[in-house]
Amino acid sequence: MADHGQSQFWDDRFEAEHYVFGTEPNAFLKREAHRIAPASRVLAVADGEGRNGVYLAGLGHDVVATDFAPKGIAKARRLAGEKGVRLHTELVDLADYGWPEAEFDAVVAIFIQIADPAFRAEIFKGFAKTLKPGGLLLLEGYRPEQLEYGTGGPKARENLYTEDMLREAFAGWDISILNAYDAEVDEGPGHSGMSALIDLIAIRPEN
Repeated sequence: MADHGQSQFWDDRFEAEHYVFGTEPNAFLKREAHRIAPASRVLAVADGEGRNGVYLAGLGHDVVATDFAPKGIAKARRLAGEKGVRLHTELVDLADYGWPEAEFDAVVAIFIQIADPAFRAEIFKGFAKTLKPGGLLLLEGYRPEQLEYGTGGPKARENLYTEDMLREAFAGWDISILNAYDAEVDEGPGHSGMSALIDLIAIRPEN
């Protein structure tokens, strides 16, 4: 079921000429992208204005960047053109997405906390479906403590991640990193200031 209100909210937000979350990749992704095998097929989920997908394409990966805001997709294409990289973009509402089976070597999901717990569970199932066996998931989000900082992210506590929640959600996966910490974030006006973060790097089971 498409949430047209959410889509319109983000379309309105991305209408600005500037990049709301900047044009540089997320710091966690930049730090950990070396884990993705060369020339991988990568899905950048809810990639907004394209900063992370464009970065990965610049590393030589075959990247599909999705978002449900048309203006976000348009800016992602513009950024790819400015950076001289090839980026595949798809206008996708994750509530209706037919996750292609065993299609990707890696999935990157950075600050995709638009989902309540039930919807989030479906998205996480989608990660498992669309990754090849042994495929890599890189996920970063905000913890509930982020509500006190107020420097970005959703206002709904239930949309935020905890270590226990992620450990349970990805039980059976090979978890390489599950790290909760506070750090200064500078990602355009949308994410700026001290933030309560959590990183997950996990490998999909072989069967």
